[in-house]
Amino acid sequence: MTTTMHTADVDEPTPFWRGINHLALVTPDMDATVRFYHGVLGMRLVSTLQAGPMRHYFFEIGPGNTVAFFEVADAPTFELPAGIPDPRKAQFDHLSFNLPDEESLEALRRRLKEAGCEVTDVVDHGTVRSVYFSDPHGVALEASFWVDDATGRDADYGDQRFFADLSPVPAVRELARSGKVDWTPQTHLAGDDVPDPV
Repeated sequence: MTTTMHTADVDEPTPFWRGINHLALVTPDMDATVRFYHGVLGMRLVSTLQAGPMRHYFFEIGPGNTVAFFEVADAPTFELPAGIPDPRKAQFDHLSFNLPDEESLEALRRRLKEAGCEVTDVVDHGTVRSVYFSDPHGVALEASFWVDDATGRDADYGDQRFFADLSPVPAVRELARSGKVDWTPQTHLAGDDVPDPV
């Protein structure tokens, strides 16, 4: 990938970033993912969406900040310690930065265009609106704001604004029934050495 220089002045103000709206990862098994992230790590499941044929679930890690997963049934799985370069690192899909409102999103879109960067129109996902763009190295990026913030509130699994998957995985049905998952998966480290990537 080549980087081209763009010399246009950028008049739009610097965005007021509010953290990570969501880090989108890929899972082959959404049910096990809900059981681990909600059941083991205690990250509340705050939204379930359908993204075309894929489930897209969001777990709260802080006010307005989530980690999200796309379910891709045939996605390859493998064990790999953190900080070790490997071409198989396919779990990452894109990173979405959080903005406070639509005005900020539109201002960022203008700023990107003024800087010579390609950017999508605003995409309305229901509870989230977003624009998509890439960094100079091809990393897929998104900027989003919560139209209705799914974080920082009690989960109402019957509220289809946030829980729109009409055929949720068993762990979500358990959460709706009792507020907890019935079982959680065990995990193990990949390899004996844990490198210090710092």
